[in-house]
Amino acid sequence: MQENLIKISFSLNGNAVETEVSPELTVLEMLRRNFRLTAAKEGCGKGECGACTVMLNEQPINSCIKLAATLNKADSLVSVEGLNEDKLMKNIQDAYVEEGAVQCGFCIPGMTITSHYLLKNNPNPDAHAIKQALSGNICRCTGYRKIEAAVKKAADRSSKS
Repeated sequence: MQENLIKISFSLNGNAVETEVSPELTVLEMLRRNFRLTAAKEGCGKGECGACTVMLNEQPINSCIKLAATLNKADSLVSVEGLNEDKLMKNIQDAYVEEGAVQCGFCIPGMTITSHYLLKNNPNPDAHAIKQALSGNICRCTGYRKIEAAVKKAADRSSKS
């Protein structure tokens, strides 16, 4: 039996793309299978851990619960891979390493995407704003203090440059 595939078009990391997906395929599965973008991870598969966070139309989403078939030409999807040349993301990644906020690394793509969204929209967040922004991302290794310190360091650096 032939699976019913749906043709979708959207922007991925700044490039117009087209692909075919089954109706039940999630954005996360599509990124990994169809485009070989593997930074976003499936942690829980229920939208609770944030390991799969990507940006959709400049908003962070849990890609493990968003159906790929719902994407359309007007949508812009950005994964960590799409921010390789972004100065703010470079500051964030450097700060994560310097603060020892990278342990196993599984949650880090989702954490850094969320951090990028926060700092892009609030360049000088206080501790409460950082905790609030990261509340949808779970890390089992660091205890969050190092991650929060990394976000603050990236904010301080970005405000000076």
